[in-house]
Amino acid sequence: MESENLQMRPDGREVDQLREIKFEPNFAPNATGSVLVSFGNTKVICAATAEKRVPTWMNALEPPKGWLSAEYSMLPYSTLTRKQRATSANKVDGRSVEIQRLIGRSLRAVMELEKIAGVTIWIDCDVLQADGGTRTASISGAYVAAKLAVKKLLASGDIAEDPFMDSVAAVSVGMLGGREILDLPYAEDKDADVDANIVMTGGGRFVEIQASGEEATFDSDGLAELLKLARGGIAKITELQNAAIESCR
Repeated sequence: MESENLQMRPDGREVDQLREIKFEPNFAPNATGSVLVSFGNTKVICAATAEKRVPTWMNALEPPKGWLSAEYSMLPYSTLTRKQRATSANKVDGRSVEIQRLIGRSLRAVMELEKIAGVTIWIDCDVLQADGGTRTASISGAYVAAKLAVKKLLASGDIAEDPFMDSVAAVSVGMLGGREILDLPYAEDKDADVDANIVMTGGGRFVEIQASGEEATFDSDGLAELLKLARGGIAKITELQNAAIESCR
């Protein structure tokens, strides 16, 4: 019995089991496209807003292109202790900057920007509640919000073709207590020997792999196991993304 308890994850999941994941579309009605995404107790509002302009540096590009940019923030009440806003702290939050750049890169990797020429899609990801995996939830939700925005742009005639070549989603994986595990909540993430965030397309291609040891190292076999777990998890997330998008006709 003691050995079984050692193998049990805090929330009772299997090592290859995702938390309950939900995508609730049209959560922010003033945005062009939006979704409330939940990875367990992690909850993020992802909103996509389209503007008919592009950054100045893009005006001279031939052929003309559009742009997608992302912003990410954790609201003060998203954590157990209040998180001070970067604006009131009068400093740049380096972690938030890193994550919003990752969100933007991840979505642009599966887009043909020529197909939104003259248009910028702004992605805003605001964390309502943080319990591990805020960046992976944000990327997964950002794709749904952007795809819903694109559907509106197509319907209005502002663009003629869907710029997305594939879907994109992300999930965390890690090593804890000698085991590889999928989709870590904070209780596991804080103690993980190895922590990784994997971004993949619906077609199974990698966009980004972030992996690091915390007072530990890992070998190629361990990395292969983490990637296998991530691939299975992202396949399931992709199904949920597609279902949420299809529900909005």
